[in-house]
Amino acid sequence: MIPRPEHPRPDFFREDWMNLNGEWQFAFDDENLGLVQKWYKPGTKLDRTILVPFCYECALSGVHVEGKHEIMWYRRSFAVPENMASRRILLRFGAVDYKATVYLNGQAVGGHRGGYTPFAFDVTPFLIDGENDLCLRVEDRRDCTQPRGKQNWLDHWFGCWYTPTSGIWQTVYLEAAGDTYLTSAHITPDIDRGIARVHLTLDREPEQPVTAELTMTYRGQPFRKQTLELTQRCQSALFDMVMGKHITGFHTWSPEDPSLYDLTISLSGGDKVQTYFGMRKIESRDGQIFLNNKPLYQRLILDQGYWPDSLLTPPSDEALREDLEWTQRFGYNGARKHQKLEDPRYYYWADRMGVLVWGELPSAYEFTEESVKNLSDTLSGFIDRDFNHPCIIAWVPLNESWGVDRIAHDKRMQMCSEMLYCQAKAQDGTRLVSVNDGWDQTRTDIYGLHDYAAEGDVLASHFADMERVEVSSNDHRLARAVGYPRGKDEALMLTEYGGIAMEAEGSEEGSWGYHEKVEGEEAFFARYQALTDAARNIPGNQGYCYTQLTDVQQEVNGLLTPDRKPKIDPERFRSLTLNPFGRYY
Repeated sequence: MIPRPEHPRPDFFREDWMNLNGEWQFAFDDENLGLVQKWYKPGTKLDRTILVPFCYECALSGVHVEGKHEIMWYRRSFAVPENMASRRILLRFGAVDYKATVYLNGQAVGGHRGGYTPFAFDVTPFLIDGENDLCLRVEDRRDCTQPRGKQNWLDHWFGCWYTPTSGIWQTVYLEAAGDTYLTSAHITPDIDRGIARVHLTLDREPEQPVTAELTMTYRGQPFRKQTLELTQRCQSALFDMVMGKHITGFHTWSPEDPSLYDLTISLSGGDKVQTYFGMRKIESRDGQIFLNNKPLYQRLILDQGYWPDSLLTPPSDEALREDLEWTQRFGYNGARKHQKLEDPRYYYWADRMGVLVWGELPSAYEFTEESVKNLSDTLSGFIDRDFNHPCIIAWVPLNESWGVDRIAHDKRMQMCSEMLYCQAKAQDGTRLVSVNDGWDQTRTDIYGLHDYAAEGDVLASHFADMERVEVSSNDHRLARAVGYPRGKDEALMLTEYGGIAMEAEGSEEGSWGYHEKVEGEEAFFARYQALTDAARNIPGNQGYCYTQLTDVQQEVNGLLTPDRKPKIDPERFRSLTLNPFGRYY
């Protein structure tokens, strides 16, 4: 059976595709001999096998070696299915950490840098009849200019950093496209004007006009249809979304009613892509956050997306959905996906289930010209891939000054933060940005502060004088970088707190959590209620994010064990999490 057999991108779907997950040949190249010995040539046998899309460090890969191996090779063969023959064939990789060079039938077809973003090649000119030889060379150095997130760079666990993920860790697949084909279809909703803008990008400038037929449906029923002549590579169409006599005008997307519109785009050259979107608006104004022009109070859970047998790769589609179900069962209306671009199907299920999501970049831990570029490239790829997901309401380019540790005073680091904020706004003007979540804030939409006080009265005391907080700190770090007073529209949120570990779950040597571990469920609930009540009572607070959904390796402050078993009574926890202040709270 093929692992992860489902299509990896429901938001960008072509009917004719082939999943390349499964058993591949695999080899470590610790002496860097592969290029010299031309391992990319067809017929070269690699000495191991691996189960793609799982990384060699994890159990599900079948390799399960955690040592330092910075160069690795992959190989498999495939034949293009009959239904995909005589068309453009795209080879797609969901994510490969970190630097990949791809060979087909012994020829280099292209390369990619970046461990979390997707990439693709039109491999049509390199294909042969019958079996094709596909080979990858991957480098993943212990380099802290790479956006690493929670992947450690030492030979052991430390703090709250975990076993790294190297090589292929998301689905590999083929797609059949038209002679001229779509590379993206970004849909921007505008609920105030009642329109949706569809921005199409082709693989190249068309030599002759290409006819695009756009067919929109709502819950399977025809809604809108439009034909557009594409005379340039990038072109847009506008849809009037107002439904005439329908009393609400159109359906908006929200946690209470996650309504989605489907869109099929057919090009005259034979390409056909299916996507979807939601009519949703998010903004911060005068210190408040509004969803669809109504006040929004966010109850978020920090979710790191690690699994014990597969690390960063979700073991199944069901595992992704289960995590979202737990998020809702615990009483949260959203999740902050921490230090990771999650598998796209997570966002698909969040779209369908009505879970708000913050999209956060994995941090680099050195500040160099290269790391600035790497962060920028990763942010660009993140926004490009996930633009259409209505669940994503915020981008988080930096966290707790990781990789920009002197940002409070260092102008270059401050400019890096400014650059990432402006880049997010330039690529996507529809979402909020929490630019350096935690402290040392520069320009931002969400004034996100972290505070891991152990007791509720201590947390309350840290925020008792908000004027003092804004010119100094809430706990042990400056709330604002020097020269960056709080903007009038910034919405204050407590974006990390809690992290309560239980003694029974953290008795192993080296286990890690915030403060002393509580003994038993009653002690847990007493601390949780006191901390959460204090969080709600912070003056002007627009929401909070509790740490965290699951235990991860040595970090034992989750509500669930690593294998997703609840450590406390979920219904009792939910009753304390749901706020008594109204629908949007």
